[in-house]
Amino acid sequence: MDGVNDTSKLVIVVGSVREGRFGPTVAAWFAERAGAHGGFDVEVVDLADVELPLALPAAPPKLAGADYPRPPGMAALTTRLAAADAFVLVTPEYNHSYPASLKAAIDWHFDQWTAKPVAFVSYGGAAGGRHAVLHLENVLTELHAVTVQSGLAFPQYYLNWADGQPTDPEAAGTAKALLDQLAWWAGALRRARAESPYPA
Repeated sequence: MDGVNDTSKLVIVVGSVREGRFGPTVAAWFAERAGAHGGFDVEVVDLADVELPLALPAAPPKLAGADYPRPPGMAALTTRLAAADAFVLVTPEYNHSYPASLKAAIDWHFDQWTAKPVAFVSYGGAAGGRHAVLHLENVLTELHAVTVQSGLAFPQYYLNWADGQPTDPEAAGTAKALLDQLAWWAGALRRARAESPYPA
């Protein structure tokens, strides 16, 4: 860590916008764990509150740069992603992958993910969202993000949560392990970005 500046900006993204979604419950629980961890300034971003058209402009953001024509309703999301030192993507698993809303949020941005760590908290049926995470790891690697090895998955979440809390007694410990790794990467990559620009 780097003394007085050792708190990293963590953005937790609620990836599902589906009616009746469980994502906000998972995100709220994890945000509480992240706040208690002490290594992060935590912000939760809900994609249900963001303008996310599926049709993208012709020019990729890497080529268009600051002039990339994002819709006005996306401005706050872009600012938050750019300011973040680390991300946690909270995702369900739909048909062995992640929701279109999350893909749209990722595809509308480029440099905002570069040289920053991303961890995953997933939920679903028997696999607990792990298929969705495998797909996300490939996508974020392409954008030069660093995916954190430790993850948190909630199989059959509809049976294993009560009153906004997971019933798995190991969930809090697993969350801490994830946050410890994420804090290490966030600090290391923040210092690296400050010392020299990431090579494009």
